[in-house]
Amino acid sequence: MNIHLLDPLSDHRWDELVARHPRGSAFHQRGWLESLSRTYGYKPLVVTSTSAEEPLNDGIVLCCVSSWITGTRLVSLPFADHCDPLLNDAGESLGFVDWLKSECDCRGWKYVELRPRLGTEDLQHQMPGNASYYFHSLDLAPALGQIFQSFHRDSIQRRVRRAEKEGLEYEAGRSDQLIDEFYRLLVMTRRRHHVLPQPRAWFQNLVVCMGEKTQIRLVRKSGKAIAAMLNLRHRSSVVYKYGCSDERFHHLGGMPLLFWRLIEESKATGADEVDFGRSDMDNPGLVTFKDRFGTTKKLLTYFRYPQTQKRVGAPRWDLRAMRQVVAVLPNAILPAAGGLLYRHMG
Repeated sequence: MNIHLLDPLSDHRWDELVARHPRGSAFHQRGWLESLSRTYGYKPLVVTSTSAEEPLNDGIVLCCVSSWITGTRLVSLPFADHCDPLLNDAGESLGFVDWLKSECDCRGWKYVELRPRLGTEDLQHQMPGNASYYFHSLDLAPALGQIFQSFHRDSIQRRVRRAEKEGLEYEAGRSDQLIDEFYRLLVMTRRRHHVLPQPRAWFQNLVVCMGEKTQIRLVRKSGKAIAAMLNLRHRSSVVYKYGCSDERFHHLGGMPLLFWRLIEESKATGADEVDFGRSDMDNPGLVTFKDRFGTTKKLLTYFRYPQTQKRVGAPRWDLRAMRQVVAVLPNAILPAAGGLLYRHMG
């Protein structure tokens, strides 16, 4: 196989392939790649068997993450829950993976990591599995009433009805005010979980670069923002990517209401599924929360070469180091600290 490289930020053929390929996702879109480049300086590239003179037929998109802390590696893709190789036949991956392994060895990269959602059977024979998560998705084919009845009666249905009775104010959009309110809640939530927030620039860049493919949904009580989420869209799939809330108002059911509005609006605009994203297998609270929306849960495995110790969920050193940092930093410093650390974690 002849391997060629292209820049997905300047080659329009990548946009065309993502738009038509059945495994294309929001994470393949130019907007996601541009946001990674603008915020963290990662350089995206596409490995393909197609020459520069031909219509693009296939491709695996990766980013080069270069860090004096965590080493230099290729990841497909940083901060994405999943990112399938956009290939046409199952057997096609062999030539690409062989090339990636060879380049990794020749260039002294720490590793190459692929994060497929589908078609992992082929990769299992070519790259070692490195990390496993749960992946949750909700099928929007049933009628809305049927979907609502599939929710957990006490934890979700009653809390949605409570939120509606409370008269929570709902807004969706991409305004600077919504970004500010979302980010305030995000910093608050990350502090509560002892995790650094990603920099505000990351979310601003997502909104700017992805445009109408990004949506912030937010609810207020008496004018005060109490819960918010950021969603992405690609064709008929809507992704729940980030969520945050003020725990003082959890009893009002703001987050369940946001998920219900997301489901209602996604179905009304022709979406087939809501992608609830990945959950660490050792985070039973989050897994249970997503299960209670009637989602389907599957195993999500990331593959890495060369082989490292297999793990479940996020790297332990990441969590330990981050929690130690968060514990001693004042709120005003958290965003800047997150901006410095996250570029090493992609």
